[in-house]
Amino acid sequence: MATEFIGQAETAVSAPITPREFPERLAIRADSPIEQDQLDDQKIPVEQEKPVEQEKFVEQVKSVEPEKSVEEVRSVEQDKPKIRRVIDEEGGSTTATYPHYLPVWDHGEKYPPWERFTHTEHGKDADPSFKDLLVVGSKLQHLTPSTGSEVTGVQLSKLSHAGKDQLALLVAQRKVVVFRDQDLAGLPIQEALEFGAYFGRHHIHPTSGAPEGYPEIHLVYRNGGNGEFDSFLANRNSGVAWHSDVTYEEQPPGTTFLIILDTPEVGGDTAFVNHVEAYNRLSPAIKERLHGLTAVHSGFEQAEFSRSHGGVVRREPVKHSHPLVRTHPATGEKALFVNGGFTRSIDGLKKEESEYLLKFLLDHIGRGIDYQARVRWAPKTVVVWDNRLTSHSAIVDWVTGERRHLARITPQAERPYETPYAAEAK
Repeated sequence: MATEFIGQAETAVSAPITPREFPERLAIRADSPIEQDQLDDQKIPVEQEKPVEQEKFVEQVKSVEPEKSVEEVRSVEQDKPKIRRVIDEEGGSTTATYPHYLPVWDHGEKYPPWERFTHTEHGKDADPSFKDLLVVGSKLQHLTPSTGSEVTGVQLSKLSHAGKDQLALLVAQRKVVVFRDQDLAGLPIQEALEFGAYFGRHHIHPTSGAPEGYPEIHLVYRNGGNGEFDSFLANRNSGVAWHSDVTYEEQPPGTTFLIILDTPEVGGDTAFVNHVEAYNRLSPAIKERLHGLTAVHSGFEQAEFSRSHGGVVRREPVKHSHPLVRTHPATGEKALFVNGGFTRSIDGLKKEESEYLLKFLLDHIGRGIDYQARVRWAPKTVVVWDNRLTSHSAIVDWVTGERRHLARITPQAERPYETPYAAEAK
């Protein structure tokens, strides 16, 4: 399992998080499969008692509230939610370029179940000339004929509403678009979230690390040192783990943003595969048979993995059935909607039948090198993809000890739906 299955982290008691304008944050605080390359990193270290420090603390409490016993003080301390902070694990200082984005896991954050919302697909009526997006002086270059493009000369944070609409359409058409020389990482986190909120309700990942006070940001994090690479490959031959993000939600993400914060000079790329082209390559007979089938997408395994390793579970896990073939609301294209991270079984089929068909589809997607694109990260890069039409995998291949640190903004979209199979002209 993987969205970039790459770790996250941080620790200590913080001030209460103040609800901002995003509706989902007003509720009581209750995704990538393991897009935490190292969910083992979520183990909460067992702290050894520090008698001297504890005695000092108890004496301080006694001087202020002499009526409390040592046992009462200890009980209060034990009842406080655990909070893990990466910056504490780095000794209070860090070489991270954006330290305010270092991961935190707060066990006190709890959220109720998601409620349905009406998603507006901004790419649906966008101007296909892209005149408000690809402005004078910009350049668009395709990464491969079918999948992926790179854009320079455009500043995402400065786009008008029309430009954002056209961005959603371009990303749906090209599946993944790379933007260079962006300022999103340098903006206040709140402003980056306000930009992303245009494209849908922010998803809050149930298990990943987040910047303190901003659970809507999903962090992809690997320090790169301390034998992490050897540990990661100890029980696997490859780090490739194709997945689409948090597809177990009733309304999985659509237009999705990944912002680089720190990256190895070489290595740590991300690969994307085009599920529309994967669908198009199938024979008409197989396409017709897949229509009408649904598959279960489950978040239970991810939540259990986090719990069993001392990690957080901010929201109780869910599972939902989605069509095996979904239709995109802006382009009308059909795409295979299965992924190795979260798709568990096909409804209505016996176990052996389901496993056989899922294996065929996942193998077909994974080996489709002729409809994949590989993105090389560089400072100030932002990658935008349509999570409805792609899956992706981090490429864990660098052994230089460099930090790999990214922030994902994950707007949710419509509930997946399919349109009837249309026989192809012979």
